[in-house]
Amino acid sequence: QVQLVESGGGLVQAGGSLRLSCAASGRTFGSYAMGWFRQAPGKEREFVAAVSRSAEGTNYADSAKGRFTISRDNAKNTVYLQMNSLKPADTAVYYCAAAKFYIGGLGSRYDYWGQGTQVTVSS
Repeated sequence: QVQLVESGGGLVQAGGSLRLSCAASGRTFGSYAMGWFRQAPGKEREFVAAVSRSAEGTNYADSAKGRFTISRDNAKNTVYLQMNSLKPADTAVYYCAAAKFYIGGLGSRYDYWGQGTQVTVSS
């Protein structure tokens, strides 16, 4: 069992930056690939980024490429999402998730989810 707790969301102006964190419980954090997803009001959940267990591989949605960076610190059981050049379209609840051996965009492949953190980007 892995419990995930996101933090770092908030209100930011367009063009600004935020860094989201996701802290995981348990000793098995390093055995999971980690992903970030988001869901805006009235829209389906969408994939943002993922990182492999040892951070040797990453995957980004087109909307995140060049602006967002996913990273992890296995010693701290934490995964991060650095978001730069934020746009109003990035407004959503952001969720982290854990998966075995998978850094793709299918939410159904992720086994554990956090409760989410709200990111609001004003124009």
